[in-house]
Amino acid sequence: MPPPVASAFAEQPVPPWRRAVLKVGSSLLAADGGGGLTPRFALGLAQFVSANLQQGREVVIVSSGAVAAGRAILPRRVEADAALAARQALAALGQAQLIGLWQRFFERPVAQVLLTHDDLRNRRRYLNARATLNELLALGALPVVNENDTVSVDELKLGDNDNLAAIVAALVDADVLFIATDIDGLYTADPRRDPGAQPLNTVSELTEAVLAMAGGSGSTVGTGGMRTKLEAARRAGAAGIDTVLFNGRDGEVVRALAQGRLFGTRLHAGRTRLAARKYWLRNAPLAEGAIRVDAGAASALLGKGASLLPGGITAVNGGFRRGDMVEVHAPDGQPIAKGVSQYAAGDIARIAGRHTRDIHTVLGFHYGHSVIHRDDLVLL
Repeated sequence: MPPPVASAFAEQPVPPWRRAVLKVGSSLLAADGGGGLTPRFALGLAQFVSANLQQGREVVIVSSGAVAAGRAILPRRVEADAALAARQALAALGQAQLIGLWQRFFERPVAQVLLTHDDLRNRRRYLNARATLNELLALGALPVVNENDTVSVDELKLGDNDNLAAIVAALVDADVLFIATDIDGLYTADPRRDPGAQPLNTVSELTEAVLAMAGGSGSTVGTGGMRTKLEAARRAGAAGIDTVLFNGRDGEVVRALAQGRLFGTRLHAGRTRLAARKYWLRNAPLAEGAIRVDAGAASALLGKGASLLPGGITAVNGGFRRGDMVEVHAPDGQPIAKGVSQYAAGDIARIAGRHTRDIHTVLGFHYGHSVIHRDDLVLL
């Protein structure tokens, strides 16, 4: 029998997953009194990650805490509401300490990945970020993602690592987004102010009424709150990814989570990842131009769910760029599919009809063997 857990939330199974994103906020990493970072709660979360890595699962950590770490380094104190430039300087100072904190818990290499929302809005940079994260996971590294606060404009002020975690979850095709917070989960009201607040074990749909239950930030070191966590869950849900909220300060809850037992709130996506991905692909705007393929490639796309390789391409027109959404045409010119192109039109023209092994020789670089990967393609 597993040990009992003292929690207001009922036990439920963790949704099945092979790849997950774990978001850890500043309130779980910052020492009391502005003293930098502490391993007090991070250790338990690292053990949760390690237990799952040993089972063959993959984890990406999205971690706050750089500003809190930097605040302990400066000889003079910078207040939490300081000017943006001062807080960006704190983030620059604290990044090394933040990565060092996580690295101490793992024998495998920890890789720092700094992103801004602008990186993820731009399709070409989005594809580059996705390729880098997937390669790091394939190499057995543990990616630790944070906002690139030193160059961001609004993101640091907003303290929006919750939504960044949701974006990263969609970026790496995660099965679930875990958000470690400093309360047990979602309640009908803020339990720190309303003793009558009731725990919500599951949320099937994130309506405005549910969002209204969220209070503000409960921490002096983090600028997010339950509202941003629910907004992140909504964003993840749009990509078909469930979100789990749990108390990262409660060692029993974290240990139970490593055993597949959740004491917290599960927010259901409402649609599958595949359905969400295909919906986006079907409705994303097209760039001007198209790729024409031969009969063999058309048959492979339509009948076998294959990726589009350069060998099956006969022609390309338009001036689209890497990351643009383009149509794929059959030999007779009829559109049969659309997808995100890994290469610009000019580059595709140079590798059309060639074997995948020739891509690097011809172009001097390559972004993978597929011109359009099957995960980025939908049939018309």
